[in-house]
Amino acid sequence: MYSDGKIYMGLADGKRICMEPSMANRHGLIAGATGTGKTITMKAMAESFSDAGVPVFLCDVKGDVSGFAEPGVSSSGMEKRIDKFGIRNEFEYKAYPTAFWDVYQKAGHPVRATVSDMGPEILARLLGLSEIQEGVLNIVFKIADDKGLILTDLKDLKLTLNYVAEHRSEYTLTYGNMTAQSLGAVIRALIPLENQGGDLFFGEPDLDIHDWIRTDENGKGYVNIMNCTDLVQNPKLYAAFMLWMMAELFENLPEAGDMDKPKIVFFFDEAHLLFNDAPKVLVQKIEQLVKLIRSKGVGIYFVTQSPSDIPDSVLAQLSNRVQHALRAYTPAEQKAVRAAAQAFRANPAFKSEEVLLELGVGEALTSFLDAKGVPQMVERTAIICPQSLMAACSAKSRKISMAIDDMDKYDDAVDEVSAYETLTKHFEEEKKKAEEAAAEEQKAKEEAIKKKEEEKERAKKEKEKAAEQAKKEKKADRRKAQIERSLISTGMSVLKRGLFKTILKF
Repeated sequence: MYSDGKIYMGLADGKRICMEPSMANRHGLIAGATGTGKTITMKAMAESFSDAGVPVFLCDVKGDVSGFAEPGVSSSGMEKRIDKFGIRNEFEYKAYPTAFWDVYQKAGHPVRATVSDMGPEILARLLGLSEIQEGVLNIVFKIADDKGLILTDLKDLKLTLNYVAEHRSEYTLTYGNMTAQSLGAVIRALIPLENQGGDLFFGEPDLDIHDWIRTDENGKGYVNIMNCTDLVQNPKLYAAFMLWMMAELFENLPEAGDMDKPKIVFFFDEAHLLFNDAPKVLVQKIEQLVKLIRSKGVGIYFVTQSPSDIPDSVLAQLSNRVQHALRAYTPAEQKAVRAAAQAFRANPAFKSEEVLLELGVGEALTSFLDAKGVPQMVERTAIICPQSLMAACSAKSRKISMAIDDMDKYDDAVDEVSAYETLTKHFEEEKKKAEEAAAEEQKAKEEAIKKKEEEKERAKKEKEKAAEQAKKEKKADRRKAQIERSLISTGMSVLKRGLFKTILKF
């Protein structure tokens, strides 16, 4: 609850335990075993930020924090808690301005980014490419940039890779050598990302990060809820989303220095999912984010079961801490309890290590920075109750929130002219030219065949004509011979008759 300019988190020995909004960008941790009240603490803290005019972003991993969109429900237990915390005159059951987001476009407005926004370096590390393959991807991005090919979605990138593969000999001298094997490896590496929903995440209109940093007409910060129930099951896409979001924060938010309150606060529930088997580049980016983003007026809060879930380099940056009960049934768990207890500024009234094992549901050890940035002594604190619904909201409430949050501009995908359309036209023109060249070649072949057949036919006719002429000449020769034989025969007969007459005279 936001009260007197502070975030009222609970009671310790009748004393109000509060967090200073001006110190909220020093980040924080909410930890504890399953069922100890972490989600309630996160909701109460997020509501307070919203009431203070600070927008909030939450990753909803389990699907149970959407209740911000509906007022809480009175019960005997709630009424007792209200009286216990002395907030009867301040407390009211109420809903908060809520915007729902979902990469898979099922339970919220779409969240999209362009391939160009991601860039070759982050994309290469996300895909697990080798150094050589990363170099090839850098070349492909450079060629796309030089040729004016806009890389918006995965089909743009895939077709550009195919184009470069077909024309790589033309680019080798200008950009460097690219083997067909490396290009093929990059294309193959895109398949898992695409199968996990990359075709939905990469596209336009791409999200403007400033649309998460909004207040409503009453000055309350919007609670942006990112539906991650499906997203966390697809680590490649989850990492892509996180890397894009962090890059956007770094690039688009100006330096702000010390502020009375943060510009926006991020809560990452089930934070161990960010680090377990995460790409090395993602862990490095998170480390960089928590170290540098404070100066941009951004607070980051990790919610997880044990502080040991968070890398030490990140954990060291988390100054505002709420530690719910831990269990210590194994040597590793006992070590984790000791480490968690030692992270607090000691309170002589109790031993933190012992209290951690006996805290009840809704209780926690808390230590926040005071107005001067000094960690306060650890206190055993009963955490205040949320004012919104402590369950998932109804489908109707979600629909109403999405209808009035003015974010419907992201609902319909836009497929402007990009590399895919440009290269498709290029390939069609190349295909047309190839078909025309093939048709010309075929025509030339057919004409050559026709000419050859005509020459063959002409030769045949000339041969036949020559044969006919020879036949005629032969026939004429035979006729002449016959005539000559006939004449000779006739002459002989005349000669014989003349001789016979001569003999008769004698």
